[in-house]
Amino acid sequence: MAFEKETLIKYRIERSKETISEAKSAIENNKLFAAENRIYYSIFYIMSALALKNNFSTSKHFQLLGWFNKNFVKTKIVSVELSKIYFDAFEKRQEGDYKDLIYFTSEEVKEDFENMMNFVKEVEKLILI
Repeated sequence: MAFEKETLIKYRIERSKETISEAKSAIENNKLFAAENRIYYSIFYIMSALALKNNFSTSKHFQLLGWFNKNFVKTKIVSVELSKIYFDAFEKRQEGDYKDLIYFTSEEVKEDFENMMNFVKEVEKLILI
């Protein structure tokens, strides 16, 4: 079933916002691994909306990050700080999902949550232009 591009973009934005709610709930319940996972996926969903708007498609998470850096960070459309937020969330999700003896502190996760909120807000502006 084919969907209209704008419908898919809106859906991906909604997924990002729903995932923010999941991250917040995980933090409130001290589920820090789940929170870091949801923080990353909120970024991933908003990024896939931005990519779709710009006619880019990939199933590879790291390739999406590279596309963002090449087309938005290196061209100074967005700050390097946004790239750092994205990369940090990617790394923490990877570590939390695949490495042993990894721990996240509540303070660290809360800071990551705030960074993710800023990232989503800035990328959503790019989508709505």
